[in-house]
Amino acid sequence: MDTICAEFSISRQAHYQQVRRELSEEAQGVIILELVRQIRRKHKKMGGRKLLNKIGPMLTAEGLKIGRDRLFDLLRTQDLLVKDEKKFRRTTVPGFWRAPNRLQGLEICYPNQAWVCDITYIELEKDGFAYLFLLMDLYSRCILGWHVSSSLAAEGAERALQMAIDYLPKMGGRPIHHSDHGVQYTSHSYMARLKDHSIQSSMGAVGNCYDNIYAERVINTLKNEYALGERFVTIQQVHRLVSEVIQLYNTDRPHLSLDMAVPYQVFCGSTRNVSSFFISATESLTPNSY
Repeated sequence: MDTICAEFSISRQAHYQQVRRELSEEAQGVIILELVRQIRRKHKKMGGRKLLNKIGPMLTAEGLKIGRDRLFDLLRTQDLLVKDEKKFRRTTVPGFWRAPNRLQGLEICYPNQAWVCDITYIELEKDGFAYLFLLMDLYSRCILGWHVSSSLAAEGAERALQMAIDYLPKMGGRPIHHSDHGVQYTSHSYMARLKDHSIQSSMGAVGNCYDNIYAERVINTLKNEYALGERFVTIQQVHRLVSEVIQLYNTDRPHLSLDMAVPYQVFCGSTRNVSSFFISATESLTPNSY
């Protein structure tokens, strides 16, 4: 051993200290990976920064710590980094009714000020597709309304809207409702329901998905992190999973744009250190992560 140490110009003591450090780091890595796997059992593809936020308190309790770069390196060695897979399928056909974009230039600073909504498809093995209708509060990123349907009929959008309406306070202002120009959101029955509750309609430009980018992002998160982009056997299976996934997303998943708070906390006002933000013409092109 003395000969080897001399070859590398280090002392025997320094060598054994290095060995102890490596063994300690290896043991910590085993613990950290187990914590990551525990979280990933619920949040299938949660990203590295959110994982670090989730495991932080547990590591502190054990007297351990790890930085972001080292965590990413550790995840990379185990092939646990998230790989983003995007698919595209048209789910809306433009309707004839038009509304202005009421979000552009608006400062978003409290819950129920603005809602965004969209529709996505979920593949089924034998029966084609199921369709998920979503409505999200823009300030808190909390999903307030959703419905799984076997068709793209406006009824699915109306059911998601009604679920969100139930969250509205009995008194006070009404949100801006932002969507694309799909026939589901421009139907007479849907527009009548908005009017009945004094909710203003807002729409992006026809054919411009970036004008509804916040709704697109949350759908991308649910598909990539929670396996909703996979193929399912029955629509009942989709419904059960969507219910579980939205519960996890709203109440257990830290959100980067919310200073790592979870959406339901922000929606209910139990976390008050979330900054307001402006919707600008270039907002959709600015990198942002969910």
